[in-house]
Amino acid sequence: MCGRFVSATPPDQVAAYFGAEPPSEGASSASWEANFNVAPTTGVYVVRDDGSVRRVEAMRWGLVPFWAKDPAIGSKMINARAETVAEKNAFRSAFRKKRCIVPADGFYEWQKIAGVRSAGKPAKQPMYIHRTDGEPLAFAGLWEVWRDPAAPDTELHTCTILTTAANATMRPVHDRMPVILPPSAWDEWLDPAPADLETLGKLLVPAPDNLLEMHPVSTDVNNVRNGGPHLLDPVEPPDPSAGGQGTLL
Repeated sequence: MCGRFVSATPPDQVAAYFGAEPPSEGASSASWEANFNVAPTTGVYVVRDDGSVRRVEAMRWGLVPFWAKDPAIGSKMINARAETVAEKNAFRSAFRKKRCIVPADGFYEWQKIAGVRSAGKPAKQPMYIHRTDGEPLAFAGLWEVWRDPAAPDTELHTCTILTTAANATMRPVHDRMPVILPPSAWDEWLDPAPADLETLGKLLVPAPDNLLEMHPVSTDVNNVRNGGPHLLDPVEPPDPSAGGQGTLL
């Protein structure tokens, strides 16, 4: 799965990278704050195409289907499995015609540490995962518009990130990973026209094994209230041979 990621590149730079228009509200490097610990239900930027213009837009992470009675369901819809996205009622409509890219500088995953326990449970070491070349990641995403039945003119724009089986790099840490789209797939994925689902499905594959690298980071990332670039700094993982209880998740 993908439950935390980093959004540290200003939206105008994101727009330039993806060949898109910047956010309509005019967000820029001067007015935007980097988020080194993006959590579910947080506001994020996505790249989408409306058929005439590709642009960067702000949305809330956690997809709320148009038919939902309550937007709270979005907290459970932060990820969509590639294997079932075309079948699940919550995602199939968006999969056909509301696809987007969720830009990220990297993401976090937690690796179990053999021989180290915390609070009586196997400890987990947070890992920061990013591209080896430092370029942004293009997560395959879906978006939706929800209207409050009590206030139909009020729109909530939300998104989700697709996941697939882990590649060889990610497998020691987790059995899932975000779908990371190469530039050659951006046009096809962002096309708002209804697409052939089998063709789209061929894009939802694990990233090449040599695309990503990772390193251990501070357990500060475990708390969503912690932010700042220090979360990306490498740390020394606990030594299982020491037999300590540790302070990990």
